[in-house]
Amino acid sequence: MIRVTENLRKIRDLLAETAVEAGRRPEDVHLLAVSKKQPIEKIVEAAAAGQRDFGENIVQEGIDKVTKLAEKGLCWHFVGHLQSNKTRPVAEHFDWVHSVDKLKTAKRLSEQRPESLGDLNVCIQINIDEEASKSGVPPSEVADLARAVAGLPRLRLRGLMCLPAFREAFDDQRLPFALTRELAESLARDGIVMDTLSMGMSDDFRAAIMEGATIVRIGTAVFGPRDA
Repeated sequence: MIRVTENLRKIRDLLAETAVEAGRRPEDVHLLAVSKKQPIEKIVEAAAAGQRDFGENIVQEGIDKVTKLAEKGLCWHFVGHLQSNKTRPVAEHFDWVHSVDKLKTAKRLSEQRPESLGDLNVCIQINIDEEASKSGVPPSEVADLARAVAGLPRLRLRGLMCLPAFREAFDDQRLPFALTRELAESLARDGIVMDTLSMGMSDDFRAAIMEGATIVRIGTAVFGPRDA
């Protein structure tokens, strides 16, 4: 049970070093530990080591973990594709949704969010490379969706999320993250000010931090291989 704690320490050091290299404050880059298909015991160990934010992308699995670990006061992020018929349990159990890509989904989350839980933090997922196999709104439609989501009750539009196509070279990895940051800057000029760029995973988090990522989503490097 030492491995998760040690992995967290190493990853936090890497994130801090990269932030400094980028001329940023380490405390402005947050680790989201993606706990999909990981056992409860590993999440408990991570929580004991000070990790508060955890990400899930399967609705029922995530809700089971949220319920079982409710007393630990963790912050739960839904990071997977969200079907419209599964918005209610997500609205009722999660603190964040990173994958809003349709106004219909946002409206359902808004309507189904219990007032007692406070506003649900949401990010708009961008299909930054416009890949047919991936979810997300095309870059050209981000502004319209952001304006609509920002006006919905019981939601707080926090920022943008992207999951780019694989790129091996570091400079190439930076390009889609730079485009995502520029979209956020354009929205800010239009009066839609957000504080979150959810971008970067195990293979490209350094490039993401260089381009302004505030949340990086890392799973197996924290917890080890996922359960089958």
